[in-house]
Amino acid sequence: MTITAKNQLPSLFSQNPESTYSNADGSSPTIGCELIYTQDETGSYLSFDWQYSELLNLETDKVVDVLNQQEIFVAVDQATYQQRLRQVLTTLIPEKFECRFKCNQLLIELELTMTPVLPKLGQPATTVLVMGRLLPCPANGQEIHQTDKTAASKIELSLGERSVQQISLRYQKLLHKITRNIRRTLDIQIIWQCAVDSLGRTLNLERCVIFPYQPKNEKVQITAEYHRPQLKPLLGLEVDISSEPAFKQALKTLKPSITELYVPNHSQPQKFLLFATNYQDQANGLVALSLSQDYKLLTETELELTKELADQLGTAIAHSILYQELKDAQQQAEEASRLKTEFLANVSHEIRTPLNGMIGFLKLIIEGMADDPEEQHQFVSEAHQLSIHLLNILNDILDIAKIEAGKMELDCSPVKLHELFLDVENFTRPQAEMRNLSFQMQMPVTSDQIVVQGNYQRLLQVMLNLVGNAIKFTHEGGVTISADLVIKKGKGKSNKPPVPGMVKVRVADTGIGVSLDKQDKLFQLFSQVDGSRTRHYGGTGLGLTISQKLIEAMGGEVHFYSLGEGLGSTVTFTVPLYQQPVIVPVNELEIDSKNLGNA
Repeated sequence: MTITAKNQLPSLFSQNPESTYSNADGSSPTIGCELIYTQDETGSYLSFDWQYSELLNLETDKVVDVLNQQEIFVAVDQATYQQRLRQVLTTLIPEKFECRFKCNQLLIELELTMTPVLPKLGQPATTVLVMGRLLPCPANGQEIHQTDKTAASKIELSLGERSVQQISLRYQKLLHKITRNIRRTLDIQIIWQCAVDSLGRTLNLERCVIFPYQPKNEKVQITAEYHRPQLKPLLGLEVDISSEPAFKQALKTLKPSITELYVPNHSQPQKFLLFATNYQDQANGLVALSLSQDYKLLTETELELTKELADQLGTAIAHSILYQELKDAQQQAEEASRLKTEFLANVSHEIRTPLNGMIGFLKLIIEGMADDPEEQHQFVSEAHQLSIHLLNILNDILDIAKIEAGKMELDCSPVKLHELFLDVENFTRPQAEMRNLSFQMQMPVTSDQIVVQGNYQRLLQVMLNLVGNAIKFTHEGGVTISADLVIKKGKGKSNKPPVPGMVKVRVADTGIGVSLDKQDKLFQLFSQVDGSRTRHYGGTGLGLTISQKLIEAMGGEVHFYSLGEGLGSTVTFTVPLYQQPVIVPVNELEIDSKNLGNA
């Protein structure tokens, strides 16, 4: 992966207390500051005057030469400092800022004002004048006085005694700022982005990224990133956890560590502070903060503070995820409630329609409205047909109740496919012919019966449902029912005959079809592809769901195919073979057809 940075971690947690200084203590009498130097556009010193120059251990007449040859007084984040210098020379606008410097073996903080030295008219600016002061820390409850003869030693002591309490104070402010920002929202994406932005800007990082993590994930991806404008973004970059031992270690131990990672567009590995965010000792993300290349070790204080940040950020992430899960569950519950209400409305309509018809015909008979015995018989027949229709609706509802309760039990036994197809044809062909639809049934040619393993009544129920739907939703054209054998070959080099396979039954129609974006609703319980269709064509909408559950209980699968509205549809289901039939070879079929033609 690819990440860079030149910020040093101690500067992340340092304290910059405000202080005042006087001009009567040995500071520059002309300008009234304790540090004055000039630099050219490359950052080389042209002059240098500092009240505490004894900390540099240099002779006065050789200060500038040594400063340019040795890095004994340089900005910690040299890239940012040089960027500011170039900006001041370009814009000719002074800048005031705080900057951390290396002073021999010490780290000091300075408040600097950088001003361009205006050149002759028409000439570019090439020199800056920098004036500054040391930002002191309390030493034994008192501030450092510049008039003290032992100022140098006190500064050194003060810098060495930047206590855990001072570091913790600034860090706690930073931590409070970050947690306050991320807890303003429960949107997980906003939390991630807010966290990296707060860390990156507050700590002046070159780059900060977050990888969300879920247990058993093999890869993590950057979903939020902060980076300086001149750097290329890494958003969306995937990292294989197994290829990065530091990632595995951080997720396992939940301990921060400094590691080197390869980042795109960088030939050399870059240093990062890597730590896992966590909630209840479970990792839920990885954060990588860029570091300067010369950074070596984390102090105990930095370790503890980084762990606290990981815990705070991990808690916010966990709460956001939990909130989103609860929100999704609520939406699903509301949707399920809406679907059930709509389903009950449709079912109540479906039940009332045949029931009202039965009542009407029976009332005509009771009141003697039939003109003759033949008409009376017709009324009774109509009432009987409506009662069967009503019984089928109630059976569907009971089947769904059994399936949902896990009490659907099927007794499977050998079923002859030819007999099953014959019964389906007897029930459904008259319906197709009444609608002027073609009706075809095709079976594979075999020398013996095709026998499947299933429940005859339930297979008949499934086929009647699928064929009935095909006829109901087809206005012109026709319906074709076919079956194919899917023989499974024996495994290995065994001489045993092939094991039985499956029979694939296909019900195809030239009807109204279903649009591609609505096909996923077909097998959802209580879900209607289109409420207007249900009102127009009738039905409870349970047929496909019940068929799928029944076929799956017998060891098969159900699939639906349609190229779109108006393009027809095909439903297939499979059922296991009880025994492998003997298939008639194609060449024998050709010979038989020729003999039949000659005859």
